[in-house]
Amino acid sequence: MSKNNIKETTFGRALFPVVCLIALIIYGILIGPHVFEQTAFPLEFIFILASVIAMVQLRWMGYKWEDITKSIIDKIGNAMPAILVLLSIGLVIGSWIACGTIPMLVYYGIKLIHPDFLYVIAFIVPVIFSTLTGTSWGSVGTVGVVLMGVAISFDANLPIVAGAIIGGSFFGDKLSPLSDTTNAAAIAVDISVYDHIKSMLYTTIPAALFSIGFYLALGFIYPVESSTSEFALLTTTLNETQAAFNFNLLLLIPPLIVLYGSIKRIPTLQVLVLSSLVAVLLAIIFQPFAVHAVLDSLIHGFNTAAIDFAVSDNVQLLFSRGGIYSLKEPLVITLLVFVFIGTISKINAMPILVDRLFGWVKSKGGLVRSALISTGITNAMTSNQFATSFIVGDAFKKKFDQAGVPRSVLSRSLEDTGTIIESLIPWHPTAIFMMTMLGVAVADYWCWQVFTLSNIFIAFLLTFLGIAIGKSKKEKIQKKEELENID
Repeated sequence: MSKNNIKETTFGRALFPVVCLIALIIYGILIGPHVFEQTAFPLEFIFILASVIAMVQLRWMGYKWEDITKSIIDKIGNAMPAILVLLSIGLVIGSWIACGTIPMLVYYGIKLIHPDFLYVIAFIVPVIFSTLTGTSWGSVGTVGVVLMGVAISFDANLPIVAGAIIGGSFFGDKLSPLSDTTNAAAIAVDISVYDHIKSMLYTTIPAALFSIGFYLALGFIYPVESSTSEFALLTTTLNETQAAFNFNLLLLIPPLIVLYGSIKRIPTLQVLVLSSLVAVLLAIIFQPFAVHAVLDSLIHGFNTAAIDFAVSDNVQLLFSRGGIYSLKEPLVITLLVFVFIGTISKINAMPILVDRLFGWVKSKGGLVRSALISTGITNAMTSNQFATSFIVGDAFKKKFDQAGVPRSVLSRSLEDTGTIIESLIPWHPTAIFMMTMLGVAVADYWCWQVFTLSNIFIAFLLTFLGIAIGKSKKEKIQKKEELENID
């Protein structure tokens, strides 16, 4: 069929596949489970069905199957850097546990806990852990669980501790170059992960500093009284961790490699793979594990069965993590999202919708606010930050270019109301995981989730103040040329 026979992409035709996706999400994830008490639709199924609907529409509009598949393949090709980074993150976590880096950091992190500063430590320790590992779930499920055990022993205010732990855990999930969501946000708008991280400093660091001050003050408002009872869980965890792994300063080399790579802006994939290989070498040299167990930690994650004595359930929970297969779910969802986006991008659906829906927005601040709101709504509906990053990123990046707003501001917005909002949405898998791990309901901890709340506030505040939504590189070059011409 010739191009002359292809039907024009009207606003209604661009809107149709997106409306179908939204309808599937609203019914499958929100109305079905929460109103009719039905089992929620898997997000994978939702994107498969939405993609099929979009493909049928494009065929009806006159597009050849070869044209549709080529558009999909092109989008997936663009996603390959993110996919490879996702896999390498699994390598890093598995190898860092096997070599003893993460166990050593957990061990000495726990040793720092003092009841007078429990609330602020409950925030800072997950900040460090999540920055080094890039995972909020992993931070909550490991050091978070231990911190809650300590909090229970101290008879501390558990909702405050839970809010602090979750906030600290999302600091690294949002900012670490090891984080899958951090890399997804960068690749979704076609920028480097380091430019993305640099942009996020404007909202993340102030929110973190405010949180530290807030939790310090809470230590005086709600003082934690020391308990004379023995902390069996804490003592067992510390003793078993120390017995299972050999600690020394050389185990800090893998995270130092990542830190150096971040400062020097070395490609993320190279840094993560190198860090993993060095961690494997350190594991073979210093740890009492068989070589095959160390290598298996790269693929399936570290298995505590490699330890030569039986460990407690808490130690198993702490260190049975990592491996490339641990990221199969976000990987599959990412691919399916790109199938949908690749299909509708053939008719430029998202740019058409953004132009129509946000064409009235004239200011840069208004455009950024539109992206922030769209991100929050999309994540709340999809319950998935990967889907959110690619959908909203694809929809807004050309609009940001036209307005002269750097794409790094868009990628920052994807996390400012996307990644960190997950713990505040009761039906979100992340919030459910947090409640399960920490034993505190969203309704109880949300008001103490200071990092998330302040981060969202700061993100919107900057748009009204016109701060950190500056000129793009193109605008800066043009301005420089104008000044040179004047001279």
